[in-house]
Amino acid sequence: MNNNLKQHLFNSNTWLRGFFMLLYVLIYCVVKVVVGAVVLFQFGTLLVTGDLNPRLLAFGQTLSLYTYQIMQYITYNNDYKPFPLNPWPKETDNP
Repeated sequence: MNNNLKQHLFNSNTWLRGFFMLLYVLIYCVVKVVVGAVVLFQFGTLLVTGDLNPRLLAFGQTLSLYTYQIMQYITYNNDYKPFPLNPWPKETDNP
């Protein structure tokens, strides 16, 4: 095994990034379920009241930003670690 390959295989930063990527993939699986619940609840609210729930709209906005942050991190497009290692996104944050 040449030294360059050995250096890449034993790079602790790469393995740490892999650990965080795995963590965020697991979080993403949970987030997908939460998104489904938000969609169903918002649809039910619209059917029953005729209006959307504004707090749920705000939560849906931040949840979609959070999902975007996760995707950016696990696809190596960003080094920013999303929540829980950094603050939850605000509605006003832009992707």
